[in-house]
Amino acid sequence: MPPTLRWQKSSFSAGDSDTECLEIATSPTTLHLRESDHPAAVLSPAPTALRALFEAVKRRDVA
Repeated sequence: MPPTLRWQKSSFSAGDSDTECLEIATSPTTLHLRESDHPAAVLSPAPTALRALFEAVKRRDVA
């Protein structure tokens, strides 16, 4: 049975009237992502895919 994930959201999401945010959880070998308004849809990207996502966000090259 997989471990229970402890989800965290950015402190930038706190106190805002907009409740939609990206949440993150870690397990020993994987980083997990989900959108707060769709918590059942969990992404567990490979490290190379996650790195590409972070690099695109840094470049602001995402929609």
